[in-house]
Amino acid sequence: MRIALAATCLADAMFPQAPQATVRLLERLGHEVVFPPSQTCCGQMHVNTGYFKDALPIIKNHVEAFSPVLDDEWDAIVVPSGSCTGSIRHQQAMVCRRLGEDKLAATAEAVAAKTYELSELLVDVLGVTDVGAHFPHRVTYHPTCHSLRMLHVGDRPLQLLRAVEGIDLVELGDAESCCGFGGTFALKNSDTSIAMLGDKMTHVRSTGAEVLTAGDYSCLMHIGGGLTRTRAGVRTMHLAEILASTRAEPAQPTTVGDPTADRSATTIEVSTR
Repeated sequence: MRIALAATCLADAMFPQAPQATVRLLERLGHEVVFPPSQTCCGQMHVNTGYFKDALPIIKNHVEAFSPVLDDEWDAIVVPSGSCTGSIRHQQAMVCRRLGEDKLAATAEAVAAKTYELSELLVDVLGVTDVGAHFPHRVTYHPTCHSLRMLHVGDRPLQLLRAVEGIDLVELGDAESCCGFGGTFALKNSDTSIAMLGDKMTHVRSTGAEVLTAGDYSCLMHIGGGLTRTRAGVRTMHLAEILASTRAEPAQPTTVGDPTADRSATTIEVSTR
């Protein structure tokens, strides 16, 4: 398949290892990955905060950047983020219609119909759960709110993780509870957010895991920041990083904000057409 990558603005700016791992994984599985260079943000932050008019040009840019999927130039679009995938599917067309942009809304819906969160693409579209990964570490998984409640990915990420060679996958207590990030929620309701984060970290520490994984680096940033400040000894990694890890090219857990973290994968070549 020819798959377009929506890297997300957060990953592009702060956590490039997630989209890079997505590229390595999909290419290892025999697919071609394309990076539309005009992509920026999906508009989620603006929409969540109520700035619909400001979100509209951002949404328009996203729809135009990924519209070649409608002309069969690509077979699908992959997003290594449940929250951004949720915004693309459930917010973009809604905002367009609210502002009288019905034609753009229809195109946004068509693009969204071919847009998949990473675990959805692997399990539902590519029909694979064992991706040939090797990751000999004790891992626990946090199901992020948007992937759980908006996308209903269910146990797809767990199916993929259970098939990883060498992994010691342990269940996270009260896993479906929110970590307290919620984008601007963490800023507007900081005390509540910190309390929710504390509960989540307690459950993570109780697993004895070396690594906490999830499908969104936004949530991992929030939880990982707390774990680092409390010296919990638990590292964070995106699901894609674990699935991209092999015996020949093993991934090493790193701490959020660690200046010594290996970012050598930034040299990955991806087609822009």
